[in-house]
Amino acid sequence: MPSWNELLAQRAAPLNATQLATGFVAPMTDLGLIALDGEESASFLHKQLTNDVEHLGQGEARLAGYCSPKGRLLASFLMWRNEATIFLQLRRDIHAAVQKRLSMFVLRSKTKLSDATELPANAVLLGLGGGLGEAALRNWFDALPAKPFAKLDHPLGTLIRVADVFGAPRYQWLLSADTAQNVVATLAETLNVGNNDAWNLSEIHAGIPAIAKATQEQFVPQMINLELLGGVNFKKGCYPGQEIVARSQYLGKLKRRTTLVSIPDATAAAGQEVFATADPEQPCGMIVNAAPNGNGGVDALVEMKLAAIEAGSVRLGSAQGTALAFLDMPYALEPLDL
Repeated sequence: MPSWNELLAQRAAPLNATQLATGFVAPMTDLGLIALDGEESASFLHKQLTNDVEHLGQGEARLAGYCSPKGRLLASFLMWRNEATIFLQLRRDIHAAVQKRLSMFVLRSKTKLSDATELPANAVLLGLGGGLGEAALRNWFDALPAKPFAKLDHPLGTLIRVADVFGAPRYQWLLSADTAQNVVATLAETLNVGNNDAWNLSEIHAGIPAIAKATQEQFVPQMINLELLGGVNFKKGCYPGQEIVARSQYLGKLKRRTTLVSIPDATAAAGQEVFATADPEQPCGMIVNAAPNGNGGVDALVEMKLAAIEAGSVRLGSAQGTALAFLDMPYALEPLDL
């Protein structure tokens, strides 16, 4: 009998936004998982991250950032807790370095960090969504998380509802290899099957940024809309870079946001600069995340000056490069003129 991975690989295809909206399942292979165990794990992380960790409930997940002392993001996380363990999910290409850096600051705190990516209960990570996604999951779950960033612990694994897109819920399902072996054939028969790019495309259309190696220390949280997504708590205590993040918020000095675009160039990737034709001598922004859109190009989240977003004439690599086509964001970009 083919393995769960082989079953999905046999049917996987590049997916476009229309196929995602219909219903999809995709293995998520570029994410790592850090586990923190110990009675002071929450208080330790609370002093390191942009969001409230001490009041993180068992039935929820939250976005958060990890900043340098200059307020620039070293990592972005989806975080949740299962009983006494707190998990931080982040891009795999920065996982080891971020885990090592966080460990340097543990000192006397009663917590221990470990790599949880390959734990048996988390051996498989599936992303599901679109109009048919809920019905597919109800083959195994009597109830589903009721709202975005709600979490359900179940004998078949951990199910986290993340940001909706295309008018339908999306879910991450962390499960064992044995459970995956029993469910993927049914999922593959009822949903469009994609690869990791399909999940990343859904994240981009949901407006959810992710810091990877190519974009470390490029953005303060507001530049990638993290506080609009609930990933920054301005009432919590100090953390690295907190003064700069707060100053950007309350003094209205930040004039940049991240928005959704389509680029008819399959080579466009995170970390590449973009240029406004009205100001061709200097870059106006940078690609945060990009994923193949199934139409020969990529869709991307691009951080740029608000003036460039408003003008709408922006190109890849230079003012003479490929034009970016602006798409509607799933939430409003509120200028920070406070």
